[in-house]
Amino acid sequence: MQQGNSTATATSVPSIRRRLISMVYELLLALAALFLPFLVFEFVVNASHAATVEHGRQALAFLVLGAYFIHQWSRTGQTLAMQTWRLRVTLRGGEPVPPKRAALRYLLAWMWVLPALVISAIFGLEHWHALGAIAIGIAAWSLTAFLDRDRQFLHDRLAGTRLVQLPKPPKKTSAPQAA
Repeated sequence: MQQGNSTATATSVPSIRRRLISMVYELLLALAALFLPFLVFEFVVNASHAATVEHGRQALAFLVLGAYFIHQWSRTGQTLAMQTWRLRVTLRGGEPVPPKRAALRYLLAWMWVLPALVISAIFGLEHWHALGAIAIGIAAWSLTAFLDRDRQFLHDRLAGTRLVQLPKPPKKTSAPQAA
């Protein structure tokens, strides 16, 4: 996929709904990306549930997802889900995202769930209550786009990046068949 100047191909800022739907698809793909590393990890630790092993799982997920997102955002500006929904992350001027900026965006994107995880830990929320707290946190973070004049989420504003909607690809026309 060509990287080029994204502002020349970007048609608009994607809707919040489109970005959230893309995130749901991204979640499914992230689970798939974690499968093999977690399988190897489980063999190594003999599927232990000791506290240190649980922290190891969390660290593994953080690192594997970080490697995936940082690599994709700095390589083409798109993950697989973003390609499907025709979204691209760029710098504010439309330039490609360098790895350091992609890493900053990844860290800041954890603000979608981190406050809810902290609140769940403080108040001992588990299962459905913890999921409810995470859902409320995601809903609250998505509202940050309404505070931005360009309708970018807060983590993009802080990282100096932006999400753009790419145009639909031109329809392929079939060539006339020779008799």
